[in-house]
Amino acid sequence: MSAAPSSTPQPSLSGSVLVLIQFDVCEEIRLDLLLSQLQQAMHARAVQQPKIKHSVPAYVRYQRPPVVEPLEPLLLSGGERLEGEIKYYDYGVVSVIYQLAFSGDWESLVRLASRWVWDVDFASKVEPIVRQRLERAATAMIKPYARWLSEDYFIFHARDEGGGFSAADLTRDRGLEIAQIVRGDRLRLSAGECAEVLQSRISYYENDLAVIGWNAAFLYDSTTGAETAIQLLEYANSQLLEFRHYDELLTEILDNVYDSLELKKGMLVRWRMARSATRLHTVLLEIVELTERADNSIKFLSDMFAARLYRLAAAKVGVPDYKDLVAEKLKTADALYQYMIDQFNQARGLFLETVVVLILLIELVYLFRGHGM
Repeated sequence: MSAAPSSTPQPSLSGSVLVLIQFDVCEEIRLDLLLSQLQQAMHARAVQQPKIKHSVPAYVRYQRPPVVEPLEPLLLSGGERLEGEIKYYDYGVVSVIYQLAFSGDWESLVRLASRWVWDVDFASKVEPIVRQRLERAATAMIKPYARWLSEDYFIFHARDEGGGFSAADLTRDRGLEIAQIVRGDRLRLSAGECAEVLQSRISYYENDLAVIGWNAAFLYDSTTGAETAIQLLEYANSQLLEFRHYDELLTEILDNVYDSLELKKGMLVRWRMARSATRLHTVLLEIVELTERADNSIKFLSDMFAARLYRLAAAKVGVPDYKDLVAEKLKTADALYQYMIDQFNQARGLFLETVVVLILLIELVYLFRGHGM
């Protein structure tokens, strides 16, 4: 009679589950003015950036560091109490991070990931909080938008309490669970899908691991080690939000120009194209300036791994795709600008030729009239 197999307890995990919700609220936020207004709103009590849990690493530097303030805890229907903070970026993005301490096994983390990713509408819970905060700082917002674009992203940061895995052991033994966490899926994924998810992994040391997905990321690292990845994932998503905005703005501009060119034809319209072309070129210059400012708002100081991690995160969330779309539409808009200028020049040339002919005709009339007298 064989002995019943003994059940081996699964290794216990601990860490944090984070949700990142971002809104593109305006063209620019005057951070100095924002701080002043926050101080006034808090009855002249000194407002300083609190000691945030995810401080900027020394080798990642913002040109203008965001203003950070704590938020009241967010209570979910399941009873979870999430601690949060809000960040204001100078390029018009407001970022909110809520996090929940986690302790349990792999299956518990898979279930939690699925519920958070698919069952909880964090954006609808957070947007009223952001709007309330921005009411105190309305004059710090340059060209506020009537409609906000938003992005959300989930970060599952875990450490193994049973002694630790190497990155190779972790992907081999827990690759299925990691793929489920990154996809937010309760069901077991196929081997091909797991391989697809795990292709987007990166490690610095033997026993740390980051697996980046389009909607969520799994981090296996110390709290200090995970800070860099969390910061860069936040920045990558804010970049995605900005380029989504520029893509929509350029689409609207190009549609209006096409409609104008299609519906209005004739010499007089071509004569007026200089004014329309000037307005188009002004908008293009503004967009180029804004995209460059957003694109260059962070620098990596002598740390190539952080730069590699950012490139991976940006690629997975779709920043290069939207950046390429914006670049192509800027080229199209520039070509339209040149076309409109050419049409204006042709109209002006035709007008000048007509004026010259009229002058010659008038001179000929006077000449013949003089001979007839």
